[in-house]
Amino acid sequence: MPFETSKQLFNWLQENHATHTELWIKIYKKHSVTVSITWDEAVVELLRWGWIDGVKKSLDEHSYLQRVTPRKTRSNWSKRNRDIAQQLINEQTMTDFGMVHVVAAKSDGRWENAYTASEMTVPNDFLSALNPFPRALDFYNSLTKSDRYVIAYGLTSAKKQETRARRFDKYLTQLKENKKPS
Repeated sequence: MPFETSKQLFNWLQENHATHTELWIKIYKKHSVTVSITWDEAVVELLRWGWIDGVKKSLDEHSYLQRVTPRKTRSNWSKRNRDIAQQLINEQTMTDFGMVHVVAAKSDGRWENAYTASEMTVPNDFLSALNPFPRALDFYNSLTKSDRYVIAYGLTSAKKQETRARRFDKYLTQLKENKKPS
């Protein structure tokens, strides 16, 4: 669904935030002549209503689709989103629905522990596990920063040890098979 302005997305969220489980927003790229909301503008409105951006899919040379959903109860906060949410609070434009997630994050430490993607690193135990597999290590060393981020975030964001172990094994297997982490 395309939105030309932040106000249109605000209105959609106001009417639908509690009854929909996802929305795919069509966003036109900067070089396009079609007017649309920007990703940055969308994030502000999403946070205001307790929603979050997720998967981005290329649509064509002029646009892409951004999947957005209600924020999950225990989802982690990026420092960027935390700062945007704090600005909304300061401006007194955060809705009660967005504020619920802020209060929960502050009470359980997720607010204070917000992550910065550029600061996130792959844990040492995973890097050590690559050492016996030279081809997997070489493949890991060839990965882009964003591919390494998938591993770092997947391992550091796991709330249960079983989840972390499962992801650890999955990433290790993928690298042994010269496959990018997913």
